Amino acid sequence: MYQHLFVPVDGSDLSQRAIDGSIALAKQLGARITGFVAEPELALSETSHNPQIFAQHIQEHDARNEAHAKSLLGQFEARCAAAGVAFQGQHATNSNVDDAIIDEADKAGCDMIVMVTHGRGAVGEFLFGSHTKKIVARSKLPVFVLH
Repeated sequence: MYQHLFVPVDGSDLSQRAIDGSIALAKQLGARITGFVAEPELALSETSHNPQIFAQHIQEHDARNEAHAKSLLGQFEARCAAAGVAFQGQHATNSNVDDAIIDEADKAGCDMIVMVTHGRGAVGEFLFGSHTKKIVARSKLPVFVLH
């Protein structure tokens, strides 16, 4: 059965549903959880042509990303600990969230991805896209989708 769940979170209200749902599922399965935060790379429009300023912007961006990821993963870890579910956290910086989720789930040796969907419908999906749909289509792992 499933013993290692991969749960991407981003700090949104939907993430809270992913955390709650994945913890409940992990408890039922006796599984452990790897929480994951995909942080965006620095946008070129936010950089400078001056090499020193460019390097400073990258350092500041990386520091913000790391602090954000550690905060989210720390909250997730505390919730897991309170529920008696084993947890480890990971984060990565990647311009493509879908690739990051699929790659990191594989690297972590997980056997299921647990995600939440907005449920926007066809028009909303056309306008905003769907990470969940892309991951379901591309992942070799089963994807458990919460709504």
